[in-house]
Amino acid sequence: MVPIAVITDTDSSLPAAVAAHYGIQQVPINIHFGQETFQAAVNLNDAEAFVRIDRDGKLPTTSAPTPGQFAEAYQAAFDAGAEAVLCFCVSAAISGTYNAALTARELLPDRQITVVDSRTLSLGQGYMAIAAAEAVGQGASVEEAIAAAESLRERTHVYAALATLKYLAMSGRVGYLAAGMANLLNIKPILTVRDGKLDMLEKVRTQHKAWDRVVELTVGSLGGRPIERVGIIHVNAPEKAREFETLLRVQLTFPAEIITAEFTPGLSIHSGTGVVGVVVVAAK
Repeated sequence: MVPIAVITDTDSSLPAAVAAHYGIQQVPINIHFGQETFQAAVNLNDAEAFVRIDRDGKLPTTSAPTPGQFAEAYQAAFDAGAEAVLCFCVSAAISGTYNAALTARELLPDRQITVVDSRTLSLGQGYMAIAAAEAVGQGASVEEAIAAAESLRERTHVYAALATLKYLAMSGRVGYLAAGMANLLNIKPILTVRDGKLDMLEKVRTQHKAWDRVVELTVGSLGGRPIERVGIIHVNAPEKAREFETLLRVQLTFPAEIITAEFTPGLSIHSGTGVVGVVVVAAK
């Protein structure tokens, strides 16, 4: 069996302890507040990011890890005994991360490195990396590990409810007047992943109705199949995440293990604080 290392980036939303459990290394997305640069989930979490955003009244920018950052991760894996590297990147439709990982592969031309565009994000991407790591642990080849991850992606559904349009207005994606009216009317947009992007699916009034609708969408997406994996995602809202999980459990039977995870700043600054959602994988 060829030792295969699994690598991803922090847009996977994998908590550090979970990534460590599966032996997955995460390369951080870069967050820029003016001339200051931070690394998502390394020296900047969601809570810290939004303290700064609310203080400054301005969103930071994000950038993909550099090829050098990926090359360092690849080399560290080889130094630790890996003979091949399998890297899952956040969707190329929203980030240059995939291209950076490909460029880094060229810096180690004599090594076996396979880079995969996950075509998804957050725990949708994270669960792909976990599926690959589990397959590798059972003796799978690189090709078999990729197949396991891609099979899982086709059964994965992501739904989340925004708490406010304030931060979308700050980004320019929504006008301030429209955002103000939406907040006045207590409108909570529901997001999903489509074509590799986080996209607005519906607009629902009140948090309670938005959460009920997310539960309804989740149940419908399963089509009566049991849940293979489930994760609760949130942005700086751990208590709301627990409340939402309780609501989901009324309608669904969860597996023994679930992941509760921060979105992480590479994603959260584009959605805003208070987001709560679910990533669910239907059984085959």
